[in-house]
Amino acid sequence: MNPPIQSLHTFPYGAILQGHGVQFAVYSKSATDMRLLLYDNVDDLNPRQIIEFDKANGKCGDIWTLFIPFIGAGQLYHFQADGPWAPSEGHRFDGKARLIDPYAKALAGDYQHGRDGIVRPPKCVVIDDDFNWDGDRHLGRPLSETIIYEMHVRGFTQSGTSGVEHPGTYLGIIDKIPYLKSLGVTAVELMPVHEFPTNHWHPDDDRLANYWGYDTLAFFSPHRGYAAGDEPGCQVNEFKQMVKALHQAGIEVILDVVFNHTAEGNAKGPTLGFKGLENSVYYHLEKVDRAIYSNYSGCGNAINGNHPVVREMIFNCLRHWVCNYHIDGFRFDLASILSRDRHGRLVPNPPLVETISEDPLLADTKIIAEAWDAAGAYQVGSFSHIRWAEWNGRFRDDVRRYWNGYTPSLGEVATRMAGSSDLYQSGDRAPYHSINFVTAHDGFTMNDLVSYNDKHNEANGEDNRDGENHNLSMNFGHEGPTKNKEIEKLRNRQIKNMMATLFLSQGVPMLLCGDEVRRTQMGNNNTYCQDNALSWFNWELVNRHKDMLRFTKGLIKLRRFEPSLRRAEFLSGEVTDPLRLPDVSWYNWLGHPVDWAHDQQTLTCLFGGNLASDDLEAGNNIMIVMHSGWEPVRVQLPETIIPAQWKLVIDTAADTPNDIFFEDDGPKLSSTNITLYGRSLRCYVGW
Repeated sequence: MNPPIQSLHTFPYGAILQGHGVQFAVYSKSATDMRLLLYDNVDDLNPRQIIEFDKANGKCGDIWTLFIPFIGAGQLYHFQADGPWAPSEGHRFDGKARLIDPYAKALAGDYQHGRDGIVRPPKCVVIDDDFNWDGDRHLGRPLSETIIYEMHVRGFTQSGTSGVEHPGTYLGIIDKIPYLKSLGVTAVELMPVHEFPTNHWHPDDDRLANYWGYDTLAFFSPHRGYAAGDEPGCQVNEFKQMVKALHQAGIEVILDVVFNHTAEGNAKGPTLGFKGLENSVYYHLEKVDRAIYSNYSGCGNAINGNHPVVREMIFNCLRHWVCNYHIDGFRFDLASILSRDRHGRLVPNPPLVETISEDPLLADTKIIAEAWDAAGAYQVGSFSHIRWAEWNGRFRDDVRRYWNGYTPSLGEVATRMAGSSDLYQSGDRAPYHSINFVTAHDGFTMNDLVSYNDKHNEANGEDNRDGENHNLSMNFGHEGPTKNKEIEKLRNRQIKNMMATLFLSQGVPMLLCGDEVRRTQMGNNNTYCQDNALSWFNWELVNRHKDMLRFTKGLIKLRRFEPSLRRAEFLSGEVTDPLRLPDVSWYNWLGHPVDWAHDQQTLTCLFGGNLASDDLEAGNNIMIVMHSGWEPVRVQLPETIIPAQWKLVIDTAADTPNDIFFEDDGPKLSSTNITLYGRSLRCYVGW
């Protein structure tokens, strides 16, 4: 007998199943009339029934409610609202517009284009949230123990090389769970799965599609385009099946959420939902002329997240995904917009940011900020002092500079490897609040970072103007793919250097999907509109670059085995026991303490383990020796290592299988004087 279905978390808005019917509830302060449009089929241009909300008996404050008997799950609907058309005052009501329910739990179909000029967005679907989770719970893995794999749901299996039954879908990910387990990652961070458009709202719009999905239509709805079935609402159960299967494999699910703008765009964009229900509440508008949208997102509009009504919607949305989908955490895109008050000003301790961190239903979830926005805010290290982790853009830039020859000071690289105490320690946070990454979806892949000096975004149709210009990349003698074996060997080594730095650093590592097998986007660093082989994971690379895959698996295994690499507290460098190494110490190529003002290129890092402790989680000593110069260097290791015995575990200059040793079978260190090849890294474990 199956275990009982777990209780659901419901909200007072949207379409709520009640007895033998559905209760509809929608917020609008300024609407004068509200209507419910019911449809029989996804392809219907017009509703079969239009029902007026009863203002006298069905409206409570600013909440419009309507109970419709004898309908249930699967019912298709829109809202429609009358009200003032006064853009200069912030009102954009259009009594003809078909409106998406802000709390819709699923959408069905695409934009439809009738001869009447009315924009018909995807239809809302009434959903029954019941699902047999078989006792599934949040995994609750500590953030310090987490290894994140950033991936695109469709792109992961859409290629014909994936061999899955349902390519490009939530179910396709289930088929690839054995690969994720073998890689060793503990969490997948899914690029946006909230509903976004799959076609354009205007029939003459010939722009490329929004492949990434940063263009939300409905925050409570999993994207219909990633479903294997075609029944309206089937994406809900398929998404839950995916989460359940990942949890059974010990892998957490983190969602990339976009609470900074929507698909409605600026004043020239369509009215799809928020604009037609209460435009001046949901969006930041300019003070002088409220017909103009503040564009802190760079995408035409910005959500007014610190308005109480919008704040409530965001909380309810996060709770919905945590309670009804068992989501383990969230990465907030352009999160600095959440720090702006109702007038667009950046404020300390913004209510939305603070309350997310304190919300009791979100207490066991991971919350991660992309701590900047498109209007100049950059809050890396200062986004919040409570719970929030951050994408550490400083880590990305300093590691790229060091290995690709842009020569930052050794102090910058050392600080990043030690957990970025300069950014987080003074705010009472920990090393694990730094989400370390070298590459992400936005920018070059790891392969392209060492294969191109410049971006190549011509396929995007914007004359190569889009995308980041400051990439800190290097092609090592040839722009793009090459058959030159020496260049390829150097590129391979550079990828290993940056991968090793990522996984040997304090903080939480995030790996971009496909970097472990040198996935390329042919120099395109902004593939937001490339729903094709340029963006998809080519599974032939798993065999073609099996040496890099093996190396990455070894790095992840080493990190998960060695607590010295994932400290929960900041390092002090102090000697607390003469029989042990300090928790961290730094040396130059002569084996002397680093002269941070003058030493360059060569660095020895010692992470001391608490070997004399009875605590099995104390960890071994870790020694990392790295050299970013072109020429080989003779390195004198510090005298402090002599009491310990050391084995080599990583040598990025060596060919596989001698580049990484899985089973504690690496050669012993026989001399404190070693030679490092140009642009290479070695790591030793000591006991």
